[in-house]
Amino acid sequence: MLTAKDIHKAYSKLEILKGVDIEVEDAAILAILGPSGAGKSTLLHILGTLDKADRGSLHIDGVDISSLSSAKLSAFRNQNVGFIFQFHHLLPEFTAFENVCIPAFIAKKNRRATELRAMELLEMLGVDARARHKPTELSGGEQQRVAIARALINRPSIILADEPSGNLDTENADSLHLLFRDLRDQYKHTFIIVTHNQHLASVADRQIHMRDGLIVNAI
Repeated sequence: MLTAKDIHKAYSKLEILKGVDIEVEDAAILAILGPSGAGKSTLLHILGTLDKADRGSLHIDGVDISSLSSAKLSAFRNQNVGFIFQFHHLLPEFTAFENVCIPAFIAKKNRRATELRAMELLEMLGVDARARHKPTELSGGEQQRVAIARALINRPSIILADEPSGNLDTENADSLHLLFRDLRDQYKHTFIIVTHNQHLASVADRQIHMRDGLIVNAI
């Protein structure tokens, strides 16, 4: 599903990634662990095409990312990559339902089909009763489930999550961890998750540990 080779990234003279190689199989969960400053989030942003490596290659679902123009890269990202962040990044002026629909509307998908799928996802994730509420009216766990529905709306090949349970209490975090595994099993999504949470890492199929911009262990 994803292959990254010899990924390097520096900001000014600070070298963040020093030659990272990763392969992720289809319908797998990969957890990336390591201390703060190890380069985990920088790597995730590059794998998600939100940032560009200074050197190295990236292929997602057989597509050479470096071959895409800016416009084609944006379209590819919208339709093939889903994102889940620690602080949800829901748009506060829109309802939960509208937040979920936005990526599909950007992709110019059929409005009626999009709205039906959005409600199906919210129902599957147990927050359909909150569909017409705005983010400020939702709990942290509810906001995160809405963010997951948004990530799933375009049926992406791969979903990237950056500390997805870092802002949740233990009960909601545990529920989220099981949800990722269920989504992998039921819908064959591929997940790459950056986390400090060892419990979340334990539900992954593979773990890699980073330190100082390098992978120091993979299990």
